[in-house]
Amino acid sequence: MSVEELVVLVDEMGAPVGTAPKSGVHTTETPLHFAFSCHVTNAAGEILVTRRALTKATWPGVWTNSFCGHPAPDEAIEDAIHRRARQELGMEITTIHSVLPDFRYRAVDASGIVENEICPVFGALAVTDPNPSPDEVAEWRWVSPDSLRAAIEGAPFAFSPWLVWQHEQLVESKLS
Repeated sequence: MSVEELVVLVDEMGAPVGTAPKSGVHTTETPLHFAFSCHVTNAAGEILVTRRALTKATWPGVWTNSFCGHPAPDEAIEDAIHRRARQELGMEITTIHSVLPDFRYRAVDASGIVENEICPVFGALAVTDPNPSPDEVAEWRWVSPDSLRAAIEGAPFAFSPWLVWQHEQLVESKLS
């Protein structure tokens, strides 16, 4: 018997206020909760992008960052990142570092389901190539940062909204 995955619900300041089953938290009224995004690079400096499985409830088939997840209650964020890298991508990563510690977003999928997350963004270095779960990932590619930037700017509708917004903030932070 598997244990049901829980997400950590948070208040507007990011303080934990409870938990909810992941299977039921993403609705048209999704409460604010804690998550993370991770951008994985390889030794050549390429970025791993993934295309969400067509069976995903939200944003099926769109390209996105390497992977995302939700830390379990009392789980250290680095442990959660390693866990999701293995579960979603079947890969090992190292050198986890903070990229956008204050990233937060709310997005509504065409189905009406809402993502509402305080979602710090991390970078990591690939130790292995992905061997993703087909329930999570339809395709994956290593791409150069310039190619990713051009694709996001040229066709933002082909990407998850959080990747587009993360990209915008990363570009702004490099210009500052």
